[in-house]
Amino acid sequence: MISYNEADDIKQKIELIVSALGFRHINSERLFCIRSYGSKARGIVARCHSLPKIMQHSLKINPAYIIEVLSENFDTMSDEQKIKTLIHELLHIPKTFGGGFIHHNVVNRRTVEKFYSKYKNLNAD
Repeated sequence: MISYNEADDIKQKIELIVSALGFRHINSERLFCIRSYGSKARGIVARCHSLPKIMQHSLKINPAYIIEVLSENFDTMSDEQKIKTLIHELLHIPKTFGGGFIHHNVVNRRTVEKFYSKYKNLNAD
């Protein structure tokens, strides 16, 4: 059985990444971070979930995104891999922050590496 908890540590890392990389389109008040436990998914470290427009309209709520990290896979990774993973998930969120989703034809290893390099240079000790 899968369980979910708020992930304040992930939210803090994401806020640092968003600030450092200038992702001004990310509305941190409508971006939620969850750590799941008990997933049987193989090869999945994290996921970005969006609230589709039909649900926003029907529920009369603003767009929202959830970044889920799968504890069994994410928590044991190096800090570098965690940051790259979070950058990857953030890149799925379009500039409109409207509930859409950018797919893997755009969000790929090369794009993540480019943003990670920028992040690393901005956060060098």
